[in-house]
Amino acid sequence: MAHVAHAEAQAGHELSFWRKYIFSQDHKVIGIQYALTSMFMAVLGGLLAMFIRLQLGWPGQSWPLLGRLFPSGMPDGQMNQAFYLASVTMHGTIMIFFVLTTLLTGGFGNFLIPLMIGARDMAFPFLNMLSYWLYPPAIIILLASFFVSGGAAGGGWTAYPPLSALPGAAPGSGLGQTLWLISLALLILAFLFGSLNYITTILQLRARGLSMMRLPLTIWGLFVTAILSLLAFPVLLAAAIMLLFDRIGGTSFFVPAGLLIGSVPVDHRGGNPLLWQHLFWFLGHPEVYVLILPPMGMISDILANNARKPIFGYRFMVGSIVAIAFLSFLVWGHHMYTSGMAPVLGTAFMTTTLVIAVPSAIKTFNWLATLWRAKIRFTSAMLFALGFLSLFVTGGLTGIVLAQPPVDIYFQDTFFVVAHFHFVMASAAIFASFAGTYYWFPKMFGRMMNERLGKWHFWLTFVGIYATFFPMHYAGFMGMMRRIYSPQIYAHLQGLQPLNVFVSIAAFVLFAAQFIFLYNFFRSLFRGPQAERNPWRATTLEWEAPSPPPHLNWGETLPTVQRWAYDYSPPDMAEDFQPQAAPAAVPTGRSREGRGDGGHAR
Repeated sequence: MAHVAHAEAQAGHELSFWRKYIFSQDHKVIGIQYALTSMFMAVLGGLLAMFIRLQLGWPGQSWPLLGRLFPSGMPDGQMNQAFYLASVTMHGTIMIFFVLTTLLTGGFGNFLIPLMIGARDMAFPFLNMLSYWLYPPAIIILLASFFVSGGAAGGGWTAYPPLSALPGAAPGSGLGQTLWLISLALLILAFLFGSLNYITTILQLRARGLSMMRLPLTIWGLFVTAILSLLAFPVLLAAAIMLLFDRIGGTSFFVPAGLLIGSVPVDHRGGNPLLWQHLFWFLGHPEVYVLILPPMGMISDILANNARKPIFGYRFMVGSIVAIAFLSFLVWGHHMYTSGMAPVLGTAFMTTTLVIAVPSAIKTFNWLATLWRAKIRFTSAMLFALGFLSLFVTGGLTGIVLAQPPVDIYFQDTFFVVAHFHFVMASAAIFASFAGTYYWFPKMFGRMMNERLGKWHFWLTFVGIYATFFPMHYAGFMGMMRRIYSPQIYAHLQGLQPLNVFVSIAAFVLFAAQFIFLYNFFRSLFRGPQAERNPWRATTLEWEAPSPPPHLNWGETLPTVQRWAYDYSPPDMAEDFQPQAAPAAVPTGRSREGRGDGGHAR
């Protein structure tokens, strides 16, 4: 009732510019705010990655122009170790928490959930607005750490103590590390507010006729992700607060006795650094699936639409999403095989890690079955969806390798892990984000993106990712450590320098290719062709609303759902799709093979 009253109150008068576009409670505006802010952070995170590759490709090289731009981090044009470690730490932090999580759950989640379930808005619009407006302060605090004494955090995105718990213990362990923790705590609160909203909205505000087993898989991915976030993120929030107490309050949650900083004894005792690892990875591994479950749902919808076929094994796809979420809480220990874990416990975590591959494989084979003998339309969105399948399988196979303790102990903290991580989570999630942007851009802004530029963007990005990250597997085989400042200081790594140069050049090309997307995005925003209500001939509810949807989405009457979300190519029908809200169509009497789909199904 409160939600309806809010909707009627806003509909009764014209909102000011500030209430409509800045401090908006409209889920669509909030979703776009999340998306645009995440894009800004993605550019910043990508720039930090370029600093990393610059150092690894040409260690010791002087870059006078960069020296003038970053005098403290690159004196005389040479990158110092503190600046390099800060770049590594902040790149991982920004891309995982401030780009992928916020874009997929905050951006796509906010925009799509009410539209795809036939609601007017989120269940708690004010809380929704508050969830976004915790995001910019978190960004400001994080970026401020670059300008404080001692520089930004340098202990890695995992922030392992005691280096992160003791100011002065290492480069970047001063005030910058404290700001890192405060920023992360604010962002976690934003995620928790959003998760509460998503769960309540999906359970309570679905349109008439939209049962849970009629939901699109995008909604299932976002729904289960919200549950994951609600259960896992408070653990990291508590850990971050405890680490702040260790840093500024004199407690000893994570700091053991007997440590020295230089020759000065540390006045802490009774803590255990492994406690942080357990708490961090209890969130850290579900976080992998926070980033991959929404893409799995989005890719399912995009594949079905562009294959013009119903998704294969819908119930198994839903079940696999739920199974992956459940098992994700039982595998965190495989990040800690080298921490002195008992072999029996390591075997238990190995088993659960291998088992979680089963529902992932079910989804992969169902996607392939959906594509089998399909009349595929190779749109930009479809190309990125297919690219997602390739990257997810490549990264998933190396995940099975790393699940084995004897193998993982050797590969631990090497570039083999970096390659696996970037394939299975980072690159796959980014590809799904691109696919979702090309697919839902017409609904968001009422305009079409340029398909030719989209395909150039796909091919340069796809080749660039494989050229950048696939050689890292070999570097890991050879023992090249992650976060290493200069591989040339080790004799056995000096032969890898040509490979590092190649990877760095590929990374620069990959980064440059993203400006094609940015140009396409912002040009289409103002000059793209006007979009139809349903340009992709899709079945899900969001395509029933105008493009872009008005305030409150649906006018006076909410849609009523008649069928499931994947009624593509129904037999004996004139059209090759049946929207969820459309009444039952009258059969034409023609056979499925002879219904004359023409170019629409191609």
